[in-house]
Amino acid sequence: MPALTSDRNTTSRAGIDFEFPVAANTNIFAGAIVAIDSATSTATKGATATTLKAVGIAQERADNTGGAAGAIRVKVRRGLWHVANSAAADQITLADVGADCYLVDDQTVAKTHGTNTRSIAGKVRDVDATGVWVEF
Repeated sequence: MPALTSDRNTTSRAGIDFEFPVAANTNIFAGAIVAIDSATSTATKGATATTLKAVGIAQERADNTGGAAGAIRVKVRRGLWHVANSAAADQITLADVGADCYLVDDQTVAKTHGTNTRSIAGKVRDVDATGVWVEF
């Protein structure tokens, strides 16, 4: 496309609310970590895998059980969310604030990539006794 030669009405949005097509035969619960699977270009729930890109938290349930890829969409919100902390050597502490954390499942993040088996979830912003505040 060539450069502008006149004014243009460029649209915008806040950049926090999105909708993505859901992977085939996938059930994403409200409150789940949602990721785009680069292998299928569809939304799925967070899991231990290396092909995922976390995009936020599901705002409502998206049940595509038995459905084809893209048959429904999931509403996702980006932001700062409180999720579960991993345990033992993968438990996130205050020393990890500002570092990347990694997907374990649709509600849990970990300190490490699990010997290159996990995708990045987001940035650790705080840690408390009940979980981790992650910026997705």
